[in-house]
Amino acid sequence: MQHRDTILVVDDNPDQLRLLVDTLDAAGMTVLIARSGEATLALLQEVQPDLVLMDAVMPGMSGIETTKAIKAAPKSSHIPVIFITGLGDPDHVVAALGTGGVDYVRKPIVVEELLARIRVHLANARGAYRSRLALGLAGRSIAALGDDGALIWCTPQAETLFQTVDPAWRTDAATLPEALAEAVLGLTGGDPVSPGTVVRASVRGIDIDLALIESDRPGEVLLRLTEVREDGKIAALQKHGGLTRREAEVLLWVSYGKTNKTISEILGISPRTVNKHLEQVFRKLGVETRAAATAIAVRLMTD
Repeated sequence: MQHRDTILVVDDNPDQLRLLVDTLDAAGMTVLIARSGEATLALLQEVQPDLVLMDAVMPGMSGIETTKAIKAAPKSSHIPVIFITGLGDPDHVVAALGTGGVDYVRKPIVVEELLARIRVHLANARGAYRSRLALGLAGRSIAALGDDGALIWCTPQAETLFQTVDPAWRTDAATLPEALAEAVLGLTGGDPVSPGTVVRASVRGIDIDLALIESDRPGEVLLRLTEVREDGKIAALQKHGGLTRREAEVLLWVSYGKTNKTISEILGISPRTVNKHLEQVFRKLGVETRAAATAIAVRLMTD
């Protein structure tokens, strides 16, 4: 069965709603509607559309205010928002896009242009989702933070870790758990730091290494969280295998079945450097394959 993209249309004008619903339905899309900002936020607690068409000017909670709320919640922050506006003031357009909207369309709507813009942003959103999913499937605890430290999104592993260190933390929260937020502030000191800088936080008896890694999106920084429970295994590999710490770290992740590329992302080094470390691991352990190195690693970590 072919997937139907779901579009949420937010507009208080019945005629405009009817036009948009008919247009999107004819294009093979599933359409949801909301007539106010408050109704939009309530609906997003129950469903996750693929894209939102937002009327910029509405009575009560405006489209700009509504979009700010959408982008402030990790559960909905990834949803692309296209503004529909009848205002020609450039400052109004800038303000709308400044909330996190990806595009805008002026009234009266040109149907072909609207559909083309929707398809472009749906494709972009799917690409971004696959990237985040890849991070999650790699077993990494990653959180994306805004310039103000607000939580934009996080992988499932990070979400589980947040709930472990703070059972009261909610998945729709727009902030890190308080104890971790304080540690991150200590990491940055309010100033930019080099990717790879690590600080350790101890929360509810769990030691967590926090490190900033590069993001390709402006206004967003990625935070890698690593439970230090692996330190004992790394120490065992160093002691019994005669490895350096970095070689032991590479071997540990190899034993978990990770590729060189994934290991490079986890450790913040290049795939070529991972390969060089792995060559030294093979030499020191007297093996020639990853499978043989893994077998030795498992034995050393369980002895």
